[in-house]
Amino acid sequence: MALKKIPIIPQYEVERIRKIHHEGKAKEDFHNLFAGEYIGDIVYGANDGIITTFAVVAGVAGAALSPTIVLILGVANLFADGFSMAAGNYLARKSEKEYKKTERQREEWEIDKLPAEEKNEIRDIYQAKGFAGHDLERAVKIITSNRKVWVDEMMIGELKIMDDDIGHPLKNSLATFCSFAVAGAIPLIPYVLGLQGGLAFKWSVVATAVILFVVGSLRTLITGRRWWLAGLEMLSVGAVAATVAYILGYLLSQLV
Repeated sequence: MALKKIPIIPQYEVERIRKIHHEGKAKEDFHNLFAGEYIGDIVYGANDGIITTFAVVAGVAGAALSPTIVLILGVANLFADGFSMAAGNYLARKSEKEYKKTERQREEWEIDKLPAEEKNEIRDIYQAKGFAGHDLERAVKIITSNRKVWVDEMMIGELKIMDDDIGHPLKNSLATFCSFAVAGAIPLIPYVLGLQGGLAFKWSVVATAVILFVVGSLRTLITGRRWWLAGLEMLSVGAVAATVAYILGYLLSQLV
């Protein structure tokens, strides 16, 4: 089986990482150097916005309908699908946050009411990790002497829940909607400028291809993949979606 290739880190970045370790900083920010709190929502929202809107444009072009219809359906898609995606993001993050909060409260209650049983669970968790004898008992004593650390260990060791910050559901959903609407509007620009028929569609194809590649390549900020490969992958997905929409539009126009 082929080994997963580790991303190459430039020498200047290696020096910065080494300095962080020497300074004793607990948080190493080099793992997500460029990825901000909302980068995932922005990139994936933009990707979906471009593909779904251009699919609408391609479908209407395949059916040989007027540019006015393209604008009407395109704008409707921007707001309807953009809101749907943002709402889904909001509900998913909110539900995850509530779930983690509920489980943490349950663990806190168990530690308060059933401390002996919870200590034994910590002992079992660390015994499974290879601790034994004096080292095991010392680890249990240290962990259970701090209530927050104790709860954290139960969340991870027993429930397999990483009790990390998942952001702000409302702000993340707004980032998703805005990126969806802005990027998704690009395929409509030729029609907004008043270009007609095939000329408008051709410029829409060019603009969409460029922005698909650019936004797709930005996924490397999250995935760590080669930027050009991520860009080509997104461009390919968009091309397939547009082709299917165009063919369906054409076939339906022949049946009506």
